[in-house]
Amino acid sequence: MTVYDIVKKPIITEKTELLRREFNRYTFEVTPKANKIQIKKAVEEIFNVKVESVATLNIKSVVKRHGAKLYNTQAKKKAVVKLAEGNTITYFQNV
Repeated sequence: MTVYDIVKKPIITEKTELLRREFNRYTFEVTPKANKIQIKKAVEEIFNVKVESVATLNIKSVVKRHGAKLYNTQAKKKAVVKLAEGNTITYFQNV
């Protein structure tokens, strides 16, 4: 698994922007099979920053209905990454 397979995309919402501005924490959608050590190494390699800690959240799939059809949403995993003081990811500031 490459680092780009581990980190799928950044999650940008009002809540994650608050975390980024006040606590220097960035949120990413990651591969469900990735562990905290792999996520830390991937973020450090992709964005060239120093990661202090990683917190992960597993989001289970949910049954939804569209008319008479039932379908399951896809299970996801989120990672909240805390960067060391003085490190930032410029990608988030341009959005």
